Amino acid sequence: MSALLEQFSLGGRDAASPTIVIKDSIDIAGYRTTGASRALADVAPAQRHAEVVQRLLDGGWKIVGKANMHELAFGMTGMNEYTGTPVNPQDATRIPGGSSSGSAVAVGARLADAALGTDTGGSIRGPAACCGVIGLKPTFGRVSRVGAAPAHSTLDCVGPFAREMRVIVAAMSAISPAFDLGVAEGGAGAARVGIVQAEARPEISEAVELAIRKADFASAYVNLPGLADAFNAGLSIINRETSVAFGQLVETGHLQPDLAARLRAAAKTSDLDVENAERVRTRFTQAVNHALETVDVLVMPTLPDFPITLEQARNGTSVIAMSSLIRPFNLSGHPALSLPVTVKGTALKAGLQIIGRHGADELVCAVASRIESALAA
Repeated sequence: MSALLEQFSLGGRDAASPTIVIKDSIDIAGYRTTGASRALADVAPAQRHAEVVQRLLDGGWKIVGKANMHELAFGMTGMNEYTGTPVNPQDATRIPGGSSSGSAVAVGARLADAALGTDTGGSIRGPAACCGVIGLKPTFGRVSRVGAAPAHSTLDCVGPFAREMRVIVAAMSAISPAFDLGVAEGGAGAARVGIVQAEARPEISEAVELAIRKADFASAYVNLPGLADAFNAGLSIINRETSVAFGQLVETGHLQPDLAARLRAAAKTSDLDVENAERVRTRFTQAVNHALETVDVLVMPTLPDFPITLEQARNGTSVIAMSSLIRPFNLSGHPALSLPVTVKGTALKAGLQIIGRHGADELVCAVASRIESALAA
């Protein structure tokens, strides 16, 4: 059962307690936080719970295991030759997406009601779209990262996966103390939706627009400049921060070869690269804020295409473009949620991405709930 690295039962007041699994980059007291890496297999067990874990336990959730992941959260395929690759519940021949692969698969395979993952460059929304479940990257800083690895990041967010929006809302209310249930559950009201015309498979773009029409939102097409620049800038910052956090592990000889190679390349990220990326961050954040002045949320595909097959990934097919529509919103820090939608002509579901204003995580959830209800009707 490669979706989980360990199974156990922690917390929960009774049999009706909601169940959740925790990505292996988030501390659970008494368990090793290994990042699904041989290089950290012998690390000392965590002495205390991450803040989000403690909040879940205090809220009556039952933790039923640690979720597998792409090694050290540095990859988009979700494949892991050391701990095993979680099986995509939509199509076992396709990658589950990374880095929170085990979290998405555990939810899709109904091993738990929910899961926690982390999202530095799309690592919640990408696997959610691959596996046909819901995944939310909160506003940067909205949810505590104390006890999550890496310890320092200007991009990474802890957030939930679930099969239903009501569970996403319940999880957010547990891990984010200021989360306003009244707004999240109060309906999207007269929310205005901006449809971003992005480069994606036509059938997926059509599914996104159809979902908005079914939910009867007032909508308009919105231009969002700078996506490509933000994608590249995000990669520069991810490379620098991941190299600082984990680069020293290359010398252990215990990393998978592809990861070691990427960490060596990441170490070459220059100060100038980072300075340029920060300038792009400022411009793109302003562009998103400007777009959200005339609409309440933006929508677009989560991924530009369906996930590639495991065979393609093993044969070297690049997945770098997989995060072209999700990584930019790590750079800008806006909340972004991936909701599964049916696509004409295939049994595979794709992701509809909803992006909101900074701090408006509740409205993003409300819009997603309305679309969910419309699609279920």
